[in-house]
Amino acid sequence: MKKNLLVIGLFLAVSLTVEAQNQPAATQPTQAITPTATGANNPNAGEFKFQEETYDFGKIPKGIPVTHDFTFTNVGKEPIIISNVQASCGCTTPSWPKEPILPGKTGAIKVQYNAASPGSFNKSITIMSNSKTPTKVLYVKGTVEAQVEQTTPERAPNMLSTPNN
Repeated sequence: MKKNLLVIGLFLAVSLTVEAQNQPAATQPTQAITPTATGANNPNAGEFKFQEETYDFGKIPKGIPVTHDFTFTNVGKEPIIISNVQASCGCTTPSWPKEPILPGKTGAIKVQYNAASPGSFNKSITIMSNSKTPTKVLYVKGTVEAQVEQTTPERAPNMLSTPNN
């Protein structure tokens, strides 16, 4: 009798396990939909229209950070939600609006470049969003000029001293 109950219990446990694995996908947990997955396939998705996609700082002095605002308008039919903005290196720091940008409204991606080393630079800033173009790249470029070192003039000989007589 005990063996029969054990066999029936084992059979039920296996049956329940198999049944749980065969449930339709709708009852299984779903992954979150990312903005990148939805915007490209949505004809009504928001769409960036930037005033410029590359900004040239020109010649800038070493050691003084510079900033530029990349202003854009949402020309799509749905709000744009920016999920992340990444710079190509640590010398470039972006900031962006955290609230949705409604159709017809404007926003800005603020980019700060830390002019630490002399020479030319060309840095990219990658925007990830739910727009028609889910990944958008902006650029800043320019030339960092080396600082001119200031030298102190050598002391002129003291003309007021008198020769020893």
